[in-house]
Order: sequence, then structure tokens, then C-alpha cells
Amino acid sequence: MQDLFHFADEIGPAKIIHIYEPSAGLKGILVVDNVAAGPAIGGVRIAMDVSLDECFRLARAMTFKNAAAGLPHGGGKMVIYGDPKMPKHQKQQLIRAAAALLRNEESYIFGPDMGTNEECMAWVRDENGRCIGLPSELGGIPLDEIGATGWGIRQATEIALHSQHSNLKNATVAVQGFGSVGKHAARFLSEQGARLIAANDSRGTIYNPEGLDIPTLFALKDEGKSVADYPDGKRLDQDRILDIECDIWIPAARPDVIHEDNAHRLKTRLIVEGANIPVTPGAERQLFERGIICIPDFIANAGGVICGAMEYRGATVTAALQAIEEKIRQNTEKVLRISLAQNILPREAAMQMATERVKKAMSLRRWSLFSSASHFN
Repeated sequence: MQDLFHFADEIGPAKIIHIYEPSAGLKGILVVDNVAAGPAIGGVRIAMDVSLDECFRLARAMTFKNAAAGLPHGGGKMVIYGDPKMPKHQKQQLIRAAAALLRNEESYIFGPDMGTNEECMAWVRDENGRCIGLPSELGGIPLDEIGATGWGIRQATEIALHSQHSNLKNATVAVQGFGSVGKHAARFLSEQGARLIAANDSRGTIYNPEGLDIPTLFALKDEGKSVADYPDGKRLDQDRILDIECDIWIPAARPDVIHEDNAHRLKTRLIVEGANIPVTPGAERQLFERGIICIPDFIANAGGVICGAMEYRGATVTAALQAIEEKIRQNTEKVLRISLAQNILPREAAMQMATERVKKAMSLRRWSLFSSASHFN
């Protein structure tokens, strides 16, 4: 019995659901972590190496992210075992099967994540009606198209630099993972005067200390090529992005890319976490002791979920971007203020702030993690 509650603590998780449908080849896990503030929002991730441990950690990150952003939602996450580059018809079958299987699980609202997109959310809507990140044709705000998460990263970066008595003008940037988050973060930062000097994807790293042309990189990705195919720069191995000296280093790909064994390679003064859990706790501690600020994932990359929550309530793109700017700037400033005053890691400060909000929501319920009210989680 103890093993079944390995992840249990005072916050959650409320539910761990394994889903399986052999006719569709579906194997997945849903973790609904905490729904004291409202139904959980969290993305659907498709990968070959997902696990229950990763799913729980991502669900908890969503709990803190939604709480820190002041949203009326808890945190959840869903992972599906499979190749994210599988044929479209196969992916549609998996997504539809998962959405249909969970049609009565009102505690969870589907969202896009690695391996899923707006079209996938349209399939979910067709099956159970509960999702964010819909195509604009269905009334959604196109998160990837407008770069909602990247917009939030820009806000967090500006506030963090202000705390270091600096700004974005001529600041050098390296982006690890030039996907939907990384490329828009690079675009928004460059519009404020920053210079992108290195970027990578799964096929390699490109480096040019004089700067990379972001529209050219966008075009390469649109053509299905790698950023490493960029014509005017030095092509390096994928993990050499760790060794690039820069002012701002943005991890925007997979979890745990920075860990205790490679954190020493980073030569930067600011890390803004665009991906979910991209830096291990031990590595964040090492970096903090070296004087490198890490803006935690659930503070810096909350733009996507803020936008999604606004979409769920029928907001416009303009209103969503304004909400992202306001919430992320306020939260980044507060986290850094607590971190400085108490001499603790920014993540510890952020968790302190978010946990207080979660526990306050829990205290307002008869049962801390669920409600008996009809259609209310």
C-alpha cells in the first residue's frame, strides 16, 4: 500500500489514472495533482520515454504554475507512450481514444504539449469538449502561432535583468531547443535589442557570436530543416550549447537537460526556464551558489497556460497577452524579492509563494482536494 502512495504529500496528487486501449495502441497516464482552485489544466505529452515519475513532476509543476499565476485551476498532466513523429492518422487515433476514455474525468482539462498541437486539441474537443489551445477556427487562441509562452519568457527575462541592473539591449542569448517556445522567446527578446548567438535542436547547434538571423532560422524550421543548417555560423554538436558563453541561457526543450554533472559547463548569469523542469534541483543549487539566477519554469513559462485559461473563458488575444505580461512580471519581481530577502533559491521562493496560494484554496473546502458540488472539482 505504501508504494501506491509514493508521491503523496499534503498537496496531492488527487488522482493517478492509467489508461489503456489495445485496439488503438494507447498506453498513457493522467496525474491530477491538485484541484482545490478549480479543474486541473495540463498538457498532453507524447514521447517514447515518458514515465509516471515524469508525469507526476510535471503535474506538480502545473499546480504551482497555475497557483503562481493566480488562475482558478489546479495542476495536472497526461503522458502517452509513443513516437511524437508518428503518422497523423495514428496520432489522431491515440488522442481520440484518450479523450473518449477520459470523457467523464471532469477534473482535467486537456492542453497541448510536446508531441501535440492545436489540431490535437480539436480532436479532444470533438470527443469530450474539455481542452484549451484550440485552432482559431474553433474559437481558440493559437498559442504557438502568437508565441504566448515566449512572450511570457520575455517578461520574466526583463524583470530578472532589471534586478541585475541591466537590460536586454545587446544582451547575448543562447536558446536550447528552437521549437514553439524557444523560437518565439528568441524573437521577442531580439525585438528588444538582445542578440541571439546560439540555438540548437535535436540535430545540432549553430553558433555565431555576431548574431543569428531569426527569420532565417524560422524559415529553416518551417522547411523541416535543422537550425544547424543555418549558413552563416559554426555548426557544433547538440550538447555544445551548454558551453556557449552568454548573458541569458534559455532551456526550452526536455526535462533535466541541466543536472549536477553538467551544470558547471554553463557560462551565463541568467537562466530563464522555458521548458518544464529543465534543471534538476541539485543543479539549481549549484548555479545559485555560483551567483547564476534561475527563473523557475512555473514562473517564467506560464504564458501558455495563462493564455489557455483566458481562452477557456472566451478572452481575446490582446487580453490574453496583457494578462501574461502583468502576471509574469509581477510574479518574477516578487520571487526575486523573496529570494534576495531570505537568501534562498528563486525556486524555493516561488514554491513558497505558490504553496501559500494552493493551501489557501484548500482551506476553503470541506475536503481539501475535491468538492461534492455537481460539475465542480
